[in-house]
Amino acid sequence: MIPGNRSLLVLTLCYILLGGRADLIPDAGRRNLAKQAAAYSPDKIDKNDDMIRAFESSLLNMFGLNERPRPRKNLVIPPYMLELYHSQTKDPENASVNFNFAGKSTSTANTVRSFHHEEESEAGQPVWEGDEINRRLWFNTSAVPSVELIKAAELRLFREQIDVDHVQYGDSTDHHLYRVNVYEVMRPNSRTNTDTITRLLDTKLVDVRNSSWESFDVRSAVTKWKNSPERNYGLEVEVVSPKRGALSNHHVRLRRSTDMDDHAWQHRRPLLLTYTDDGKGSSNSNRVASRQKRANGRKKHQRRRLKANCRRHSLYVDFSDVGWNDWIVAPPGYQAYYCHGECPFPLADHLNSTNHAIVQTLVNSVNPLAVPKACCVPTDLSPISMLYLNENDQVVLKNYQDMVVEGCGCR
Repeated sequence: MIPGNRSLLVLTLCYILLGGRADLIPDAGRRNLAKQAAAYSPDKIDKNDDMIRAFESSLLNMFGLNERPRPRKNLVIPPYMLELYHSQTKDPENASVNFNFAGKSTSTANTVRSFHHEEESEAGQPVWEGDEINRRLWFNTSAVPSVELIKAAELRLFREQIDVDHVQYGDSTDHHLYRVNVYEVMRPNSRTNTDTITRLLDTKLVDVRNSSWESFDVRSAVTKWKNSPERNYGLEVEVVSPKRGALSNHHVRLRRSTDMDDHAWQHRRPLLLTYTDDGKGSSNSNRVASRQKRANGRKKHQRRRLKANCRRHSLYVDFSDVGWNDWIVAPPGYQAYYCHGECPFPLADHLNSTNHAIVQTLVNSVNPLAVPKACCVPTDLSPISMLYLNENDQVVLKNYQDMVVEGCGCR
C-alpha cells in the first residue's frame, strides 16, 4: 500500500472497477476519481463488462437499491427522521446494527422508512373522505421489500393548539381533553356497501391546549398491507371532543390548508414510519466489549508496536467527492479505516493473531516457499447509520454492518 493521503481510496477503487461508468458516479465525481485513480493505477483501468456489472450490482445491493437515486430538487427531509438519525449516532462507542431508540420497542429493526400519504388519487380526486371529524389517509407502502420483517410501524400526526377556554361544556372540567382514534379501513364504502368497516388500531387522549406530535401504533395494518397490498384501504383518523361537537380543521393536521405554504406543509403533514429488519444484522454486544478492552490495552502496547507492523490506518470516505451527497443526507462521510502492515515472525501478542496464523508464520519462517506469511486483515468491524433518499424520493434511515474497521490482526 502506498503511504500518504488515502482519503478517497475506497471510492477510487469503485472508479477502477466500474471502468469510469456513470451509473453510480456522476460526471463531477467521476472526474475527481479519475485523478485519484491515476495516482494508484494510471494504466490498469479494468474494462471487463461482467466485472463492472457484478460490482455495480453488489454496491447497489449493499444499499438495498435497484438503481442510483436521482432525487428531485428542494426535497424536505422530515425533521423526525433527522431526530432518529442523531439519536442513533450520538453514542458511536456503543454503535449497534439494531436500532435503540429511547421509548420505542423496535426489536431487531435496522431500517426505518418514511411515507407521506397520497394527497390525490390516480383520477386526480382527493383521497381523504368524511366530514369535519373523520379523515381518510392512504399510504403506498409497496417500497418495503418483501424479504424484510415489520418490527414496528407508527403513524405520526401533528396537533395544533386550540383555544377551548371560552367553550362551555356544562359541568365538564376536562373539556380540554380530546380523543384521537386511528382505525384501519377493512372495507371502504361503495355503491353496494354504503357503510365503511373499520378496526380500531390505537387511541389517545390528548390535551388540545398545546401543540405536539402524537404517535399511533399501526403495525398490524402495515404488516397486512405488506403481505396483501390489494387489501390496503388506508387509515381513518377520528377526533372526538368531550361533547362530540364540530372540530376545527386545524386541530389535527390531516390535510393542507389553502393558506399553508409548501415548506410549512412538509413539516406538518402526517407521516407513516416503518421499522423493519432486513435479516442482515447481528448482535453487537461482543464488538462493544472488545472495543472497550482494546481501548484499555492500546496505550500498553503502543510503544512496543512498530509502524511497519499490522495496524489500523486512517481512511476517510467523503461522499461529496464522488457526487453522492445529493442522495446521501447524512453523514457527509465517515472514517472507514483499513488494515495494513507486516506480520513478522514471531507474532507478538498485540498483533491479535490466531493459533493458525502463528503456525502459518512459523512454517513460513522455515520454508517461505511452502506457505505465504499471515495477512493483516480486519478482525473487528462496527456499523454506521446512513440517512438517504431512495429511488422513490423516500427518506430511509438504515444501519449498515461491518463498515468501520475497529481492530486489525494477523490471520
